[in-house]
Amino acid sequence: MNPQPTLRQLQYFAALAETGHYRKAAERVGISQPSLSLQIANLEEVLRLQLVERGRAGAVLTPAGREVLGRAKRILDDVSALVDLSGRLKSGLSGMIRLGSSPALGPYILPSVVRRLHDAYPSLRLLVRDGAPRDLLQELLDGRHDLILTQLPVASSDVTVRRLFREPLRLVMARDHPLAERASVDDADLAGQNLLTLSSAFTLHVQIAALAQEVGANIHQEYEGTSLDALRQMAAMDMGLTFLPALYVQSEISQPDADVAVVPFRGDRFTRSIGIVWRKTAGDATAYTTFSEIVRDIAVTKFGKFIRLED
Repeated sequence: MNPQPTLRQLQYFAALAETGHYRKAAERVGISQPSLSLQIANLEEVLRLQLVERGRAGAVLTPAGREVLGRAKRILDDVSALVDLSGRLKSGLSGMIRLGSSPALGPYILPSVVRRLHDAYPSLRLLVRDGAPRDLLQELLDGRHDLILTQLPVASSDVTVRRLFREPLRLVMARDHPLAERASVDDADLAGQNLLTLSSAFTLHVQIAALAQEVGANIHQEYEGTSLDALRQMAAMDMGLTFLPALYVQSEISQPDADVAVVPFRGDRFTRSIGIVWRKTAGDATAYTTFSEIVRDIAVTKFGKFIRLED
């Protein structure tokens, strides 16, 4: 294998070209003049080119030396930029981050997160892709996402989980449903009721199915929703009751003349847990931790009246 120029040789050569004198260049880079002369000679030997004319007037670049100097400066600039990028990545958020997000969560918090990130980290590019939690986890493990924003728990020992907050699940029904005028609903009120939920690819489905078994309700499997909007619309048509996350309710059903009724259940103690998840093999996850803290802060700012932070 042919020998390659070193970054140090390029740095010494650039210093010599800028000062035009071996002694001054040696002082600039902090080595002796004989050592610098030796490194320049070694660079010429590696490249098989004469780069410098040596004379009483100092060091004058040859035509080949001028060409090499232009390329050397670009290399040194690129290396400096790489070092700067490394520092930014370690201390904060920069470059491209691929985020997977559940459609039952992301639309109600991510717009505010994106605005905050753009203001604080203008060099960051965030690529967001929606998916069901079950799919998001597999795509994370396969390397398609750098981190995911999802409902917990996740079924893998190969990931790091940063718990963020818990939000209540609100009971939603048609405005003319017999329970719609109740101040609150408890477990016994759900016995025999039909519950609408998302598909089994969503953690929310598993949670509501477990509740249905506990209280004696029925899961309306033939009417599984493809989105939270679909669940609300089916509930509005009195096809069954459903549970919708408080972030969604706050964002989409807060007006008095909404198409559905929202009734507290278990005193808002029926909740789901939200977190940020990334692969354990991701290495230094400072940026992901910073991202998590931003999401937590946005959640407190916008939804602090009803969410509960988790450690």
